[in-house]
Amino acid sequence: MRLQYLGLSEINGPLIFLDDVDDAHYEEMVEIQLSSGEKRMGRIVQIEGKRVVVQVFEGTNGISLQNTRTLLQGRPMELSLSKELLGRVFNGAGKPIDGLGDIYADKRMDINGMPLNPVMRVYPRNYINTGISGIDALTTLIRGQKLPIFSGSGMPHNELAVQLVKQAKISDGDGKNFGIVFAAMGVKNDVADYFKRSFIEAGVMDHVVMFVNLSNDPIIERTLTPRCALSAAEYLAYEHDMHILVILTDITAYCEALREFSSSKGEIPGRKGYPGYLYSDLASLYERAGIIQGAKGSVTQIPILTMPNDDITHPIPDLTGYITEGQIVLDRNLNQMGIYPPIGVLPSLSRLMKDGIGEGYTRGDHSALSNQLFASYAKVQDARSLASVIGEDELSSIDKRYMEFGKQFETHFLNQGIQANREMEETLDLGWALLSLLPKEELDRVDDAVLDRYYDHEAARERFDTSMAGD
Repeated sequence: MRLQYLGLSEINGPLIFLDDVDDAHYEEMVEIQLSSGEKRMGRIVQIEGKRVVVQVFEGTNGISLQNTRTLLQGRPMELSLSKELLGRVFNGAGKPIDGLGDIYADKRMDINGMPLNPVMRVYPRNYINTGISGIDALTTLIRGQKLPIFSGSGMPHNELAVQLVKQAKISDGDGKNFGIVFAAMGVKNDVADYFKRSFIEAGVMDHVVMFVNLSNDPIIERTLTPRCALSAAEYLAYEHDMHILVILTDITAYCEALREFSSSKGEIPGRKGYPGYLYSDLASLYERAGIIQGAKGSVTQIPILTMPNDDITHPIPDLTGYITEGQIVLDRNLNQMGIYPPIGVLPSLSRLMKDGIGEGYTRGDHSALSNQLFASYAKVQDARSLASVIGEDELSSIDKRYMEFGKQFETHFLNQGIQANREMEETLDLGWALLSLLPKEELDRVDDAVLDRYYDHEAARERFDTSMAGD
């Protein structure tokens, strides 16, 4: 039932308060008509008895306490959906901003998503090829997974997001059933233009849906942006059998908006001023990734977040790590060395990759190669730590070989540039070539049969033009 109320009891920042409201519902949409005739939209964000708190999307400037009419819509916020979403650009609240007109909707869906029975979830298998060796070989992205990228201020996470959109693909089929939903939150105008221009120039815009919330847009819109994006992803995945990759950047901007929103409601703050329900709020986003039994499509998530002061124990990355299935961590030291993408190998992991790689998916030796690269690179860090104490000249011959391996690994494997798009076979072969720089007896994470097939020390020395101690 649609109810209209005249007058307000209070205005506080972006919030308006109404008393003596009957039959209101949390998340219900509200139309606010000003005395000038202007109409604004809002939604109910808090109910205390018959007192209702409404957050106004366009802000409360010019709203009168006496003459404002508030009409309760009797429904939550819904997004217009159709296959026409692909190739379009929307604002954070799902309104088209590309000048191509409104979406002719096949259906409308609640942006909060539909309840999903956990029993209906299918365990994620198979992978998405990103063309980035540091991800494909070591932290493989599995369809239906949620795999965040932990970055920091000034790090090239925007460039990495663009590269993922340009290069990501599935291994089977012709790619026509693969799409990307890209949501940018709290970005500046030049960054938003960079995203859109990069997608158009790369010729991938036809399978991308963009949601853009600018830094000067209302914070209420920022809290809606990921939900609109995920609703679009679920529709394309489950109604049109598409495999959808959702990239959300920057989750930190979303959480900052949530903190400001919580403070304006007068809620008791939790860690570092963030609301106590931050964990469950983030879970309501991340858990919308997955595969549903009987559906041919899937929703995969890559949330990107910037860690304040590079602090991985900060509430945002900390809580994200509890909910998601691994993380990709960008390393500032590698970034300062000019390595792109600066993926920190050791703190990064993909908990689901073991079941989505290997024979029938990537290649039979993938798991062994990944384990050996991790183990060998860990020994590189030990050798570097020792060298910082006693000097590199005093290292043993095997430690010097690990030092050289580490240098070549970072230069040729991790550092590939923003334009390079490596196939999975190329990435795996490059990994074996680098491991072949080490003595065969050092590769203790690999079966002899696999080692005999891929190990070639002389070819590796010629390829990387290096002469090592002990040869």
